[in-house]
Amino acid sequence: MTGRQGQSILTFERLIVAVLFLALFAMAVRTPADSDAWWHLGAGRAIVTTGRIPYADEFSHTVRGKPWTDVYWLAQVGLYQARVVGGDAALALLVAALVIIAFIFVYRQMESAPLLRAFVVVLAATTSSVIWSPRPQMLSFALLGVTSYVVYLLKWRQVNRLWVLIPLFVLWANVHGGYALGLMLIGSVIAGETLNRLTGRADAPEVMTWKEISLLMGAGLLCGLALLVNPYTFGAWTLPFRTVGIKALQGFIQEWASPDFHNLYEQPVLWLLFALLALAGFSDRRWDWSDLIVVAVFGYSAFLARRNIAPFALVVAPILSRQAQPILEAVLARVKLPAAARQDLTPSLSGVLNWLIVILVAVAVLLRCWVELSPRMIDKAQQQTAPVRAVEWLKQNRLTGPMYNSYNWGGYLLWALPQEPVFVDGRTDLYDDEFLREYVRVTFVRPDWQQVLDRYGVRLALTEHESFLATLLATQPDWRLVYSDDQAVLYAREGK
Repeated sequence: MTGRQGQSILTFERLIVAVLFLALFAMAVRTPADSDAWWHLGAGRAIVTTGRIPYADEFSHTVRGKPWTDVYWLAQVGLYQARVVGGDAALALLVAALVIIAFIFVYRQMESAPLLRAFVVVLAATTSSVIWSPRPQMLSFALLGVTSYVVYLLKWRQVNRLWVLIPLFVLWANVHGGYALGLMLIGSVIAGETLNRLTGRADAPEVMTWKEISLLMGAGLLCGLALLVNPYTFGAWTLPFRTVGIKALQGFIQEWASPDFHNLYEQPVLWLLFALLALAGFSDRRWDWSDLIVVAVFGYSAFLARRNIAPFALVVAPILSRQAQPILEAVLARVKLPAAARQDLTPSLSGVLNWLIVILVAVAVLLRCWVELSPRMIDKAQQQTAPVRAVEWLKQNRLTGPMYNSYNWGGYLLWALPQEPVFVDGRTDLYDDEFLREYVRVTFVRPDWQQVLDRYGVRLALTEHESFLATLLATQPDWRLVYSDDQAVLYAREGK
């Protein structure tokens, strides 16, 4: 396709953008097998079938009836309906769509050359991919991208679109507790802009005026009030603070622990950070206080908990591109390309080659989706992460609890065995410190582990085949092995 003057509609810059986002989509399409996705689906099913939003736990036998602030309710309904309509493949495609939305707004904040933008986006995507799964936190990921873009428009383009944040935060308060990230970003920029003006940078065109800072402060306050527009009002507003206050999270739950950089998939956050440090030394561009505080605040949170790595990558990517652009310009100014390298192809031939590249990349993406989302691949992935065979055996033999179960399997049990209340699942905001410590005592067979099971009347124990608990139960005369496979074991308690 060509334009009015024979130029291809698919220019080189548009080619880069098309290939970049096709590649991102391919990266984001993954077989859905996240352990926490199941309890979200189970809650969504309950909301749809009963027509009511839960205010108390109805899925466990350990804290049943305890008040539960389900701020994810709207996202859970969406996830469940997506699965009803399109199965597990629809969940994977929904995650990919949210990734694309987030990075569209990241890309629009960059002012550097197309190839540099593409490189930074790929690096940020690789870093943030640790959380890409069919869970409500993906909506937080996309909404943070939109929030950062609205703030960018005010600071770097002097365009006021702050009104968008109010309905956005209303939506955020009904899909996920990650709205705290949006408030962190707004607060960081307010602090940074105040320092910009107090440290002699007021003449820089990108520095906000006092009026603009006041507008952003007002928008932040309205966003905080908008969080009250949800079924739980103040309960939802305080949820992030209550969740972070659960000390057992950092010690026991992987995504709340600090990153382990011995794992390759967690190292890209270091690459991002080291790139920023290198640019700070070599770039002629002076650091902006807002950029510096955003990097510090989100970097600090990323090193405290793995789950915060993705937000860090999302907000840092535009900053990295801004700092890298002057270096790229200086390098290109010193490099003299050979005449052959500078010679352009004819517009028509260039257009044909560009379209051919896009078509080939699109075909490769479709092939990846077809393989990744095939029923065989989905079944295989889910059997590796969830006790699928053990649950089928339970259904066939109709054994009933109360049951003890592994934390990572609670969500699947909640979904696959809705008639059998779970011992624990991924709702960390519901299970408090005291209960989670009881769970840990049983899991690692610490003193009084039997008293915990007695307290909750446990008759069945479903746990990993090689777990400490499984090894000890095999030696207990009042526990009998009733099911075993290479993944899970199920013990029944005699005389209970």
